[in-house]
Amino acid sequence: MGISIGLLELKSIPVGIETADEMLKAANVQLLVASPTCPGKYVIIVSGNVGAVKSSMNTGLQVAGTFLVSHHIINNVHESIPAAVVGTTEVTKVASLGVIETISALTAVQAGDIAAKASNITLMEIRIARGLGGKGFLIFTGEVSSVRSAVKACVNTLGESGEIISHCVIPSPHADLVKQLM
Repeated sequence: MGISIGLLELKSIPVGIETADEMLKAANVQLLVASPTCPGKYVIIVSGNVGAVKSSMNTGLQVAGTFLVSHHIINNVHESIPAAVVGTTEVTKVASLGVIETISALTAVQAGDIAAKASNITLMEIRIARGLGGKGFLIFTGEVSSVRSAVKACVNTLGESGEIISHCVIPSPHADLVKQLM
């Protein structure tokens, strides 16, 4: 059985910290992210089995109350998502790059899951709102056709709602750019 992740975004840092604490006490989940983000919000991401994440999220929703901005649960999340969110993905080869910018931090995680499930790509990073004015982005690599397919899947799923701001595919990126991204 796969893991699930729960994502919460709040508009209060103190309530965000309190919410993260209560979520961890409510169920056996792993804390991936609990951090202030731009512009003055707080993002919490937990992972674990479906029941534990659901229980933790229910507690989080209650504690957050009127400070809740957004929330989402992704069941059977692609196994590469946690590492991409916390920045521990190891990449040895970059054939091409896909980059997707999203309107919100939590949508970047959703886009990463869609991309990873849609095609044979390696997520390099999912950046959520730090220094981005509340937006998010993801960077991934793979063969050009796989990267194009992953971008297309994200645009088809999230594009109509306006969740994707922009995207690109870069075949054979310059070595200096790749060094900066890794």
